[in-house]
Amino acid sequence: MKFSTKNPEKSLHLVSLGCTKNLVDSEIMLGKLRDYKISDDVENSDVIIVNTCGFIDSAKEESINTILNLHDLRKKDSVLVMAGCLSERYKEQLQKELPEIDIFTGVGDYDKIDSLVNEKRSAFTKEVFLLNETNDRVITGSNYHAYIKLSEGCNQVCSFCAIPSFKGKLHSRTLESLVKEVKNLVSQGFHDFSFVSQDSSSFLRDLNINDGLEQLINEVEKIDGIKSARILYLYPSTTTLSLIKKIENSKVFENYFDIPLQHISSNMLKIMKRGKGVEKLKELMQTMRATPNSFVRTTFIVGHPGETEEDFNELCSYVEEYGFDRANVFSYSDEDGTAAYENTNKINQKIIDSRADILGEIIQRKTLESLKKEIGKVVNVYIDGESDEHEYLLSARKTIWAPEIDGEIYINDNETSEQLSVGKIYQVKITELVGDKLLATAIKEL
Repeated sequence: MKFSTKNPEKSLHLVSLGCTKNLVDSEIMLGKLRDYKISDDVENSDVIIVNTCGFIDSAKEESINTILNLHDLRKKDSVLVMAGCLSERYKEQLQKELPEIDIFTGVGDYDKIDSLVNEKRSAFTKEVFLLNETNDRVITGSNYHAYIKLSEGCNQVCSFCAIPSFKGKLHSRTLESLVKEVKNLVSQGFHDFSFVSQDSSSFLRDLNINDGLEQLINEVEKIDGIKSARILYLYPSTTTLSLIKKIENSKVFENYFDIPLQHISSNMLKIMKRGKGVEKLKELMQTMRATPNSFVRTTFIVGHPGETEEDFNELCSYVEEYGFDRANVFSYSDEDGTAAYENTNKINQKIIDSRADILGEIIQRKTLESLKKEIGKVVNVYIDGESDEHEYLLSARKTIWAPEIDGEIYINDNETSEQLSVGKIYQVKITELVGDKLLATAIKEL
């Protein structure tokens, strides 16, 4: 991405790791550093920033390896910055062990990154940074889609999760702030939005408002120019049947239900401190599945301390029976500072890996079944550009799908009278499935 700069001789290379919530924070930093030219050339960049992830072991390892690899490549007088969750979580330890890094900062100073870089100093503000409509973002990766962060922190007490220990309690943005940000982005040409946070269905609950997402839907629907929207990261105990119905009746929000379950056995839900009885949870999930044209995504953790063979088999049976459109499985990761870390009923790593493989195979098969159901259908898609597969294949996604995580459709034939344009919605007919990619013919622009 390139844009006009005041100091074009200075360049910036930024790597954003982890979740889409991290990506929003990275876009804030890009906005504060507009004086710098964005560059893919690490070796000649004046400033290098890595926005790290500290969620699980594999993410921590990726963060450390990335920043050390960039250090090896950078030029002598460049400034290397370690920002984000991992930096916040282990700030004392990392500052002692990584002398290669010039600036350390955590999750509270994204809007001060320009000052930190100019003064070449580290900072860890105690409060978590909460985005507002005055923050200038540089949206990356799309000319029509943007992520909107609803809140920071989390009030849940999941046994396996360390996020609240360094992100703090839930702090929701105001509805007014969100509406202003969305209106501003619509005025810039963006018309597809994904609303995200650690626990989206708890939005405004810290302000004693229990139907925050329903109020959000009401306000977003009033904004002219939005073509589609979806909500990511619903939490089981704060997602209501009323919210599901609200989404179903919305003309803007897609029937997209992203609800990380983590498990389904009653025993494991209690151990994991997930806060909802299994019967109520299954009722909630069935309501989502029964919603017309719904798309249901989830995640699971296998190998959590206390998970029996019976618990695991129950989980596998449920995944087979339910038929999620998309799902991911994670092997349990021992995270210091969590309840699960102190649990002595640990499971052998070989068993954890075996369970992850078994469930992963079921998920892969069910995903292919979901994709096969698309063959022959006429659906609406966004065009994202050339595919990585071939320059003559255009990459697209269904309007209900979230960017990057839910799949890709290759447009290999065009029956419209015009050249297909990135960011526009087209009606297409799905013709076949090759591997895990759907092929489609464009019929008309909508």
